[in-house]
Amino acid sequence: MKPTPTGTVLALAVPALAVAAVALAAFAPLSPTAAQQGMDVLTAADVFDLEYAADPQISPDGDRIVFVRRWADVNTDRRYSNLWIMDRNGGNQRPLTTGKQQDASPRWSPDGTRLLYLSDAGGASAGEPPQLHVRWIDSGQTTRLTDLVHGPRVPSWSPDGTMIAFSAFVPAAGPQLITMPEPPAGAEWAEPARAIDELVHRFDGAGDLEHGYTHVFLVPASGGTPRQITSGDFHHGGYVGRAGSGRPVWSADGESVLISANRHPDWELENRNTEVYEVALDGGIRALTDRNGPDGGVAASPDGRWIAYTGFDDRYQGYQVTGLWLANRDGSGARAVAAQLDRSVGGLAWSADSERLYFSYADHGNTKIAYVEPGRSGDGADEVHVVASDLGGTGSAYGGGSFSVGRGGMVAYTYSTPTVLSEIAVARGGASRQGPPRVLTAINDDVLGHKTLGEVEEIRWPSSHDGREMQGWIIKPPGFDPSRRYPLILEIHGGPFANYGDRFDVEKQAMASAGYVVLYPNPRGSTSYGEEFGNLIHHVYPENDYYDLDSGVDAVLERGYVDPDRLFITGGSGGGVLSSWTIGKTDRYKAAAVLYPVINWYSFAVSSDIPITVAKYWFRAMPWEDPEHYMSRSPISLVGNVTTPTMVMTGVEDYRTPMSESDQYYQALKLQGVEAVLVKVPGEPHGIRVRPSHFMQKIMYILGWFDRYRPGVL
Repeated sequence: MKPTPTGTVLALAVPALAVAAVALAAFAPLSPTAAQQGMDVLTAADVFDLEYAADPQISPDGDRIVFVRRWADVNTDRRYSNLWIMDRNGGNQRPLTTGKQQDASPRWSPDGTRLLYLSDAGGASAGEPPQLHVRWIDSGQTTRLTDLVHGPRVPSWSPDGTMIAFSAFVPAAGPQLITMPEPPAGAEWAEPARAIDELVHRFDGAGDLEHGYTHVFLVPASGGTPRQITSGDFHHGGYVGRAGSGRPVWSADGESVLISANRHPDWELENRNTEVYEVALDGGIRALTDRNGPDGGVAASPDGRWIAYTGFDDRYQGYQVTGLWLANRDGSGARAVAAQLDRSVGGLAWSADSERLYFSYADHGNTKIAYVEPGRSGDGADEVHVVASDLGGTGSAYGGGSFSVGRGGMVAYTYSTPTVLSEIAVARGGASRQGPPRVLTAINDDVLGHKTLGEVEEIRWPSSHDGREMQGWIIKPPGFDPSRRYPLILEIHGGPFANYGDRFDVEKQAMASAGYVVLYPNPRGSTSYGEEFGNLIHHVYPENDYYDLDSGVDAVLERGYVDPDRLFITGGSGGGVLSSWTIGKTDRYKAAAVLYPVINWYSFAVSSDIPITVAKYWFRAMPWEDPEHYMSRSPISLVGNVTTPTMVMTGVEDYRTPMSESDQYYQALKLQGVEAVLVKVPGEPHGIRVRPSHFMQKIMYILGWFDRYRPGVL
């Protein structure tokens, strides 16, 4: 097929599903895929059929598990979620809620008789935020507790089950610079201008942010009027732009709640400097931690003796391991726990007897659940006992997932492997050795049970830069024949401080089904390998990670089943940075798909929704203080070297790597005379996964673009 003319712009403006039949027809894969050879394989069109299990919660008596079941509807092109319940052995699975709605964050009452959750069911009109609901387990009766314009977030029960704490956004007036006259009767004036004085005034996935702050509220579990118990011009329970992300944690005596917040006067410029605060029910507040750095993820032991939390002493490095900390209930005697782990931890949860503290961490691309025993004396308190691996379930090779701890050390968690997309599994957490998991659900067997998936294989290789060992994974096309020579896609993760791993990845499986070998590596800077490895790109990203990736491609070529004349490269976010950087360094790739990239670090630092992270942590000075450094690390500085045909794709409502970054790169490629297309996806934030049809299109555009440059394709 003849490539499109240089400089073609493909802006998605027709109805979402119509694009699959119209615009995508020009990019349909042309190679003889596994599907065309008679195999039933996973393709982009399957995104509407796949489901995801999330947030498993074990009942207080340990007999039942409630979880969230997420699904997509092909008619509305929307994602929904409902609550399901099952016995501890996986039997008697049934829905608690049904319908095209958003049900999330289920939490059992302390006595196990009721279930608290968030749902947008029962709203007066479409688009209303989810509200608090309580369901009586024995009767199925449900009541809606709140009716807030700005919906509640992350609720939690008081120890006696009589009160519920939650966080919610409270609007404020904002700067008032003028007083407008009233319009005449019947006049229709334009929407008024809006004055902004916040540093972060828009955030990816949320859009333009209203003036105001996140606060903590209490409401009786039987219903009533919510009462605000925090005050001040600070966000309580979440970073700026992610209001309400931190769940209030009740003290064992029920007299206060613990939150993470940044109440320092310079909170906008030092937005990571959070503390753990105790908020009394009458509104009194005091800090339990005091250091320069983030303290959060707090968990109070049920016996009232300790608090555990995560954090680090901030050194303004690009990557810093988030450690596990333990202190007395009043915050005194704080000490690091399991510091020898050298991995970031999260998801803290105590056992009911307060003897074990559970947490999750990623190690070499695999996320694990483990515990320590803080009550033990000596070194035994820091010994890490792994009870489960393969925590995941997001549908991508990135980390994620959640777990809960029940009686007797049972752990329920979201489970994912290269062949298991997203299920609920249980493991015994009381033993000192990891046991085999028991997978309780099979929500994707109806789709994946009869499909031939691409085989996933781990690969390691030395970097040509310094000989360091790198790790990655290969997906081979279904029906792989080692005597053939396949095209290869190098797919690079974002972050840059993140990791790929041995988790199910819908996008990469679809690429393999289209006849490609897919390599997805963890170059230097990736997490799950320790702080030293992560900081190899501190103030030098992108740079030597290019050699890690290049060496990985060479390592796959040495296996003999990849055609060196059919190499392709793609990646999103940080992967967009590295893919655009790479084609400025080499012409070995036949085509590139650069997704939601950063192209110009100077413009990015002053236009994205994370300006402090960029200017204070990823660079050594402000952009105007060291413009040469910013430009030397910007892919646009290498655009004069690019000859690779390149597709650039970004969501129009992406505020993490704004559309202006892609516009710059596309127009620079056009000026350079490079074959290029720009794909602008309407209504999508960072990642292009909100609407299922857009996620499908993302996969199809990448494959369609690469197929145009596969030698030998008819």
